[in-house]
Amino acid sequence: MRVISGTARGSKLNTIESTSTRPTLDRVKESLFNILQNDIKDKVVLDLFAGSGALGIETLSRGAKQAWFCDNNPDAIKVIKQNIVKTHFEDKSEVINKDYSRCLQILLSSIEKGEDKLGLVFIDPPYKADIAVKSVKFIVDNKMMNEDGIIVIETDEAERDLEELRKIDSIKITDQRKYGRASLIFIGV
Repeated sequence: MRVISGTARGSKLNTIESTSTRPTLDRVKESLFNILQNDIKDKVVLDLFAGSGALGIETLSRGAKQAWFCDNNPDAIKVIKQNIVKTHFEDKSEVINKDYSRCLQILLSSIEKGEDKLGLVFIDPPYKADIAVKSVKFIVDNKMMNEDGIIVIETDEAERDLEELRKIDSIKITDQRKYGRASLIFIGV
């Protein structure tokens, strides 16, 4: 797995050896960043369920201002930190080793204390985990996003997630893409 573009282009990233963590496929990641290429620069990014941190690191490589990485797996946190050092993004990265709900509460507290709001959020929970929409709802209800913010969910249960997302009035589903088993859902706030 490598960084596709930007200042860390070509950097080989470490991956986590675990059945509970599944990296975003290269073809999905490449398509994702082709879609988002004009929506990254100077944004604060949250890579929730970060795994190896590849999505957040890709945004930093492409000019994001800061990235928050959250995962509750200590092995994933170790790999994320290695990848941040390898790509020289220590000064732009915050790593939280907590459950997603605790991570969001920590981030909310930081925003309430004056940290910048989020501009881009990746939500890529373990497949079959019904928590992506709960994460979106928490972020939106607590006004953690900039007005032009984008949330991207990677899921293997697109219909289930779309049905639940349509119940949230303050968001707009702007795009959906399917890549084999994986679907990407793009949400504007």
